Amino acid sequence: MDLTMLDAAFWMTSAAIFGLLVLSGFFSGSETALTAASRGKLRAQADKGAKGAQKALDVTEDNERLIGSVLLGNNLVNILATSLATALFTRVFGESGVALATLVMTGLVLVFAEVLPKTYAITNPESAAARVAKPISAVVLIFSPVVSFVRMLVRGMLRLFGVQTDPDSHFLALKDEIAGAIALGHVEGAVEKEDRDRLLGALDLGERTVEEIMLHRSKIEMIDADTPPRDVLEACLKSPHTRLPLYRDDPENIVGVIHAKDLLRGMYAERVDALGDTEFAAFDVMGVAMEPYFVPETTTLDDQMRQFLRRQTHFALVVDEYGALQGLITLEDILEEIVGEITDEFDQSENAPVKSKEGGWVVDGGMTIRDFNRSTECNLPDDEANTMAGLVIHEAQMIPTAGQVFSFHGHRFEVVARKDNRLSTLKVRPLRRGL
Repeated sequence: MDLTMLDAAFWMTSAAIFGLLVLSGFFSGSETALTAASRGKLRAQADKGAKGAQKALDVTEDNERLIGSVLLGNNLVNILATSLATALFTRVFGESGVALATLVMTGLVLVFAEVLPKTYAITNPESAAARVAKPISAVVLIFSPVVSFVRMLVRGMLRLFGVQTDPDSHFLALKDEIAGAIALGHVEGAVEKEDRDRLLGALDLGERTVEEIMLHRSKIEMIDADTPPRDVLEACLKSPHTRLPLYRDDPENIVGVIHAKDLLRGMYAERVDALGDTEFAAFDVMGVAMEPYFVPETTTLDDQMRQFLRRQTHFALVVDEYGALQGLITLEDILEEIVGEITDEFDQSENAPVKSKEGGWVVDGGMTIRDFNRSTECNLPDDEANTMAGLVIHEAQMIPTAGQVFSFHGHRFEVVARKDNRLSTLKVRPLRRGL
């Protein structure tokens, strides 16, 4: 090394390399801070008047343009710093300076321009994002024409390979990010199971339809509209439900819905002084019945809950595309998808999974897969079937007989009892790994 070469040009070049490394670190740290910062936390800070947080929200509105501008700036300063270092080391050390410059710059860039600033930014991304948002917004504005051209070029090349880009895809992925954070929090012990189920249940309302949770028509309690008034009253008093559908001639022909309170008020108003079976003979149950409210089975739970609230009703009959009755759904059914089972002193107990001696559970075939997963911490898929029996039938591609055993989705399913074409009782047990 010739010390005579350490002139003013040497020190100026060294200072330039140092400055470029600082800029590289700034770009790397800013990228990490702005992409890792929680928009929810930034929004909370912005609502309290934090200008930096609001600026960070604005600059991250278009992530594609932000990342393109930061990467462009980072590559510019890194390449320029490496070029200057190569020229400087070649001047001082001759031909061996190229290899030496590569080694030195790799170490400097790795430590001081990548790991150090990114580690600092990730420790408190919201605070770092608020501080760098203003200068980064200026960088985005300066590089905007170049980034726009590069973005068009990249999208054009991707289209050649059949890849379509969606500039608004980050909005669609927001719910998945929230659901993933909740699930991760539960695994790490920060979120209780009940809280996880409630939060995920609320997020899923827009993805699930009424047919998935409705009470099937085979289990609906109905009353013939031509039934004598005293028998109607007796049926309502024996039923655990407040509202019962009324049909005429055919159970598919629903003509009204009777509310127990309306029935009692109507009968009280029609009573006479005389006692005996003729007391309510002139009472017409249809005079106090409500008009039935029908909804298609493909309605999402989120939309149906809004309709219930708007119409100020809690009860709807579900029909398919041909208008045939499929079941009924209530506002309580939808709320139970969020908060879990809601029972009172009149509700009949649900058939919850029962632990078996061999390990696993004995379940009712009509139990929904979602309820089973909630009760047992299993993760059986509910894409192709809504109930446990439906899942077995779908996977077996047949209606099994009692005693048949199947294994799928990491579990062993045994048909314990079958009634007609319905699998009434199943035994479910997780399969041991390695077996």
